[in-house]
Amino acid sequence: MTEPDGRASVRVDGVTLRFGGVTALTDVSLDIRSGELLALIGPNGAGKTSVLNCISGLYRPQAGTITLATASGASHALHRLPPHRIARLGVARTFQGIELFKHMTALDNLMLGRHVHMPGGVLSGGLFWGPQRRAEIRNRVRVEEVIDFLNLEPIRHAIVGNLPYGQQKRVELGRALALDPEILLLDEPMAGMNSEEKESMARFILDVHEEWGVTPVVIDHDMDVIMDISERVIVLDFGQVIAEGSPAEVREHPRVIEAYLGRQYAAAGTVS
Repeated sequence: MTEPDGRASVRVDGVTLRFGGVTALTDVSLDIRSGELLALIGPNGAGKTSVLNCISGLYRPQAGTITLATASGASHALHRLPPHRIARLGVARTFQGIELFKHMTALDNLMLGRHVHMPGGVLSGGLFWGPQRRAEIRNRVRVEEVIDFLNLEPIRHAIVGNLPYGQQKRVELGRALALDPEILLLDEPMAGMNSEEKESMARFILDVHEEWGVTPVVIDHDMDVIMDISERVIVLDFGQVIAEGSPAEVREHPRVIEAYLGRQYAAAGTVS
């Protein structure tokens, strides 16, 4: 499953996920295509976050496979790997509920995003000399690029727990970008934001996609934003894929209208 442009892609094939007697995903199959901006939408409880959790290794499905094809042409069975191995392969994510180290600064949180690129163990890290020191300097340069990209300079030394919600969301995006991902999983990156913050976040996602060559997968309930920025949309309902296509195609799909969007949105492009 190597893509023509040489970037990473993911195939989810027949994935079923259960929690006791509750089935979160039923025989879900979908592709994350190299170089696209993909959106996952659906009602609350449809299984969107469960899909991201399976791809990133937080959940292990009872059936099905999840395969990552890297830029080098190698193939990896993500459903068999722990989260830290998947992160090393270039799959980063943000969370629906902010998962930052809130007692640390924004800069320190971003540096933690570089952990997969840091060599050495406890001894070399503690002594901070030789290769470890040189690696720290190299990784700090990359973090400075992320800070500039996301306009985080004014809050770089601020304690994250003291920051407004929208800025915390931006720091979390920065930590994911600091990993240098090829696949970027964004779970409701604009939830709880005002209109100005949403506009800024949407612009950052587009720039990450277009300028940095990252493949974002976005979950969000703001349909106006999703339909505006995404190139392809996959719709889930009750743990199953019910539709897939361009934003225009999905907007007119009968099952999507019935399950999620409502007829008013389909007719007028506004949330019902």
